[in-house]
Amino acid sequence: MKEPILETERLILRPLTADDAESVFAWTSDERVTKYMSYPGHENIETTTAWLESLKDLPENDFNWGFLLKENGRLIGSGGINYSDNQKAWVFGYNISYDCWNKGYTTEAAKRMIEFAYKECGARDFIADHAIDNPASGRVMEKCGMKFSHYGEYSKIDGSQTFKAKFYTMHLD
Repeated sequence: MKEPILETERLILRPLTADDAESVFAWTSDERVTKYMSYPGHENIETTTAWLESLKDLPENDFNWGFLLKENGRLIGSGGINYSDNQKAWVFGYNISYDCWNKGYTTEAAKRMIEFAYKECGARDFIADHAIDNPASGRVMEKCGMKFSHYGEYSKIDGSQTFKAKFYTMHLD
């Protein structure tokens, strides 16, 4: 299933394309945004373009969207949700331009991604985690209805850093 276009009160969630590279590079190259992300910051727009191109080849239960402001069409962030066979749950994540932090956009987008997975994919169990030093991300998870499960760690995919983390879970009937 290809990502459908989703809406919230203030956002449109739509599939990302290579045409979005310049906008996406604005936040994927911002150290404030990527500090706790699992991916290293993008050092050039070619890295961003390659990542956007790779989204075409994702497995069936792996969805990614760009978050656009309805008021002006500006692409301000992205996020995704996918089923993890290892975890037997749906995992989601997000990132958003620094100038859009603390405005509720991330929570709004995350709730909509969860709703999509629940209604369209039959998702019932969800997990997410965040670096302990990034409590704002934990507040997003809590506002989505998730509950703290345990402490652990995660590392950037290039192995450059490991973070102490809080893990959250949620079960919906």
